[in-house]
Amino acid sequence: MTTTPAASPATHPAQPAIRTRQRAAAVVRRADGQVLLHRLKGDTFWALPGGAIEPGESASEAIARELHEELDTAVALGNLAFVVENFFRHADDSYHEIGLYLHATPLPGSLLSTSDGPYEGVEGNQTLIFAWFPPHELAALDLRPTFLRSALAQAPGLAGALHIVHRDAPQSPLAARGIVDTPVSFS
Repeated sequence: MTTTPAASPATHPAQPAIRTRQRAAAVVRRADGQVLLHRLKGDTFWALPGGAIEPGESASEAIARELHEELDTAVALGNLAFVVENFFRHADDSYHEIGLYLHATPLPGSLLSTSDGPYEGVEGNQTLIFAWFPPHELAALDLRPTFLRSALAQAPGLAGALHIVHRDAPQSPLAARGIVDTPVSFS
């Protein structure tokens, strides 16, 4: 049996800790094509509504729970739109988020179908702002992950789910080792 000596810290610098999480998000569209986005009050960026998937919970259950907790409303959930591996930094932490994004529509008679918004919701003790955006305005928004600007501007009936690997960081650990993710194009 041969053994390989452990690498010294000098030859392999420590990588910063990466937090992993599973997230479910809803691609909620109205009949006129507008997309529902949300942000924390005071933040500059927008995202799809959703949140963490709790142990034992499906993506659909997580979305239903999050929309009930945050906005006291429900949506009709549809097929899977995207499977997203999202690598990003937020508040000095690095994240690797696995996201399941599902198509959704407002339920008849619900807040989202009877009012144009914007709407105020809650995330713990913080205020969330929910608003509708037409697809042609998405390119100008600070929307995260950024691939959503072009992906959501496409016709809502994309065939099948797309697997997206998105990195906000200009230099990923894989790229540093010569491994490059295959980009997904929405043009």
